[in-house]
Amino acid sequence: MKKTQPAALITGSSSGIGETFARKLSQRGYRLILVARREERLKKLAQELGNAESLPADLTVDADRNKVAALIADEPEMEFLVNNAGFGVPGRFHETDLEEQDRLHRLHILAVQCLTHAALKGMVARRKGNIINVSSVAAFFTAPHNVTYAASKSWINAFTEGIYLELKGTRSPVRVQALCPGFTHSEFHEVIRMDRSLVPKWLWMSSVEVVEESLKALERNRLIVIPGRKYRMLVRILSSLPKPIKHLMAVRHGKSRLELSKKKTV
Repeated sequence: MKKTQPAALITGSSSGIGETFARKLSQRGYRLILVARREERLKKLAQELGNAESLPADLTVDADRNKVAALIADEPEMEFLVNNAGFGVPGRFHETDLEEQDRLHRLHILAVQCLTHAALKGMVARRKGNIINVSSVAAFFTAPHNVTYAASKSWINAFTEGIYLELKGTRSPVRVQALCPGFTHSEFHEVIRMDRSLVPKWLWMSSVEVVEESLKALERNRLIVIPGRKYRMLVRILSSLPKPIKHLMAVRHGKSRLELSKKKTV
């Protein structure tokens, strides 16, 4: 790999949206640094793409997170960062495992904060760079049985917006984006043991659709990107409703999903 090539680092790149970002950015000529926990999957993808190196790391662990941040800060050609790694802890908050909740916050908040900080210093100084923080359409709704996931994704949106305003205020050409996909075909839902049949087929999107919309919107320096017209419409409609109505809908939806999931396991 030529070290003079612009570099792109993608977290959670062993599957799903992260893997698709890796493939798309590889096609655009970026030298890739692939970060995820699954070493074998990373090595296989890196070998397939050819212009990539694998960096196994668990970003919920301080030492691993700091290692990746140091690499970003020391990379003189770092032009693209995709903070994609994430997972969910479904269930009523008080019934879930607190250590898993802690890991979720470390990944969605501390890792995004740490890696973005490491990347921004060099990007701002060089006056070029792109950061995409993968959020979720869940960021726009307070959802029972999904409390910390939605809350952490809402934080990602607010965090990214704040950075966007700082960059705009200094007329920096560095671009940032909060990508808010809905239900996307990936291994995410298998990991949390979610039954895909609980979600209508028309709500699902492919990771290719999500990434292509993200990259097109980045060219226009769009801050909040919601892939899919159906999701943009859904967010617009639900956001306009009074809070009491939204709360009632959320509670009913949470109960119905819980009942359906119980029936599936009987």
